[in-house]
Amino acid sequence: MYNGMNLDSEAIFKAYKDEATPITVVNDTLKKCYDKDGNEVAIDSAKVNAARTTLDAEAAAVKYKTDRTTDGSTTYDTIGNQLDMLYADMLAGKLDTTGTWATHIKAVKDANPKPS
Repeated sequence: MYNGMNLDSEAIFKAYKDEATPITVVNDTLKKCYDKDGNEVAIDSAKVNAARTTLDAEAAAVKYKTDRTTDGSTTYDTIGNQLDMLYADMLAGKLDTTGTWATHIKAVKDANPKPS
């Protein structure tokens, strides 16, 4: 039986997704899980904790991606605008870290560091 403080349904589903019998969390308060036939299933807390760690890492990766592209305070400009920046930088002889495109990309990366 899982003896964690709270029953983590999402992590349990991930931990037991490959089981022959699907797990259904019936009552978070009772901290019990049942298989499709109604039999109580013993939950391994180490397996659930490992699944939670994986889920958290996956969520951080998605957040990092969306922060840089749509949801963050500093996001990448459209591809068309980035190409315009690169073209203007080429004409100005600034295909280095001082160009408009390079400073734009650096600002986005600095505002949205990769999760560790």
